[in-house]
Amino acid sequence: MNKAELIEAMASDAGLSKADAKKALDAFTNSITGALKKGDRISLIGFGSFSISERAARTGRNPQTGKEIQIAAKNVVKFKAGADLQDKVN
Repeated sequence: MNKAELIEAMASDAGLSKADAKKALDAFTNSITGALKKGDRISLIGFGSFSISERAARTGRNPQTGKEIQIAAKNVVKFKAGADLQDKVN
């Protein structure tokens, strides 16, 4: 499912116009992004939680040349599915 299909599904399920569903989805993603940038953890009971994890700098290898390269440290987003979501998927 891509973004356009998600917007269409949200609009039909909630009885909204596609424009309103797009605004709602954009507001949701912007809110999640902003909270994660601040270092907050977002917990949606029954769905899952988003958090930031720090990945340390490390030495990697270029697969074409075999030469060692330095990979910089960075923050990565983690998502852990909630129990209700796991049960519904399985």
